[in-house]
Amino acid sequence: MGMVPIQTEDTNVAHNIEFVNGKAQMAYAGDVPWHGLGVQVPADLTPEQMLEAAGLDWEVEKVKAYANVNGKNVDVGHSALVRKTDHKILDIVSNDWNPVQNADAFEFFNDFIAEGGMEMHTAGSLAEGQIVWALAKIKDGFDLFGGDAVESYLHFTNFHKYGCSTDVRFTPIRVVCNNTLTLSLNTKVERFVKISHRREFNGDSVKLALGVAQEKLAKYKEMAKFLGTKRYTNESVVEYFKRVFPVSGGPDAKKELSKSAKTVLSILDTQPGADFARGTWWQAFNGVTYFADHLAGRSQDTRLQSAWYGTNKVVKTRALEIAVDMAEAA
Repeated sequence: MGMVPIQTEDTNVAHNIEFVNGKAQMAYAGDVPWHGLGVQVPADLTPEQMLEAAGLDWEVEKVKAYANVNGKNVDVGHSALVRKTDHKILDIVSNDWNPVQNADAFEFFNDFIAEGGMEMHTAGSLAEGQIVWALAKIKDGFDLFGGDAVESYLHFTNFHKYGCSTDVRFTPIRVVCNNTLTLSLNTKVERFVKISHRREFNGDSVKLALGVAQEKLAKYKEMAKFLGTKRYTNESVVEYFKRVFPVSGGPDAKKELSKSAKTVLSILDTQPGADFARGTWWQAFNGVTYFADHLAGRSQDTRLQSAWYGTNKVVKTRALEIAVDMAEAA
């Protein structure tokens, strides 16, 4: 393919879900997912079949990049990461950066699928191909408070973007409202598996680290049960939303409710699943996650990226930490 000149213009993408030839690069099995995007496929697909159904069966390659200086092409010591199917430049990377092919990344799920421990659920591409992800449903979960079901998923992301590592995270999804959360082993430290692009991808090492998935689910159940036994007051829940959605500004800022906090407060008693553990910190926490996943932002696709990789991911993690802290003090 030759050398590729470095693009000097702003390469930030304006939208999130990738469309190729008018088709969203996303597929899902079973019911329509919470984000309502993609094409429906059978529930028994292999990782390879899910990859193809979502339009992700493409490869990337590194191509030497150069800058044009006084009419001469000068090697700048970096490479362009190029998608082979359409020659789209995904990013500029260092020469020691190792691309992980989507097919290799999806092989991570093969053993789990073969053993019957999980099934492929959703896969897609965001940010013009820079973020390729898959969601696989683990055949574990729990019910609390007379029918409040939480299902367990592994969320795998293969980044074609400099500075980002391929990673796997544990993601519980509350069925009644499809609220999502990137869960750590505890509420203070976010722990997830990362694979650096500066060394070769090794699926076996990831599988070994993910042996804690059931432990994570058990800990989340413990936290949910705890939050559902501790009640908030009118004053404390307002303080909670102030802390989750703070107002920046002068000395009176802490006394004010932000627009987001007002919205969550207004849907606290009407959000899906509000009847489960009503009046508790579980209800308050889920008000935040429902807002972040379903109400914040301009559209469903922008919410999806923000909920998993952006601002709203951070908001939901902070909301869980604060909810636990305030429930312990209740």
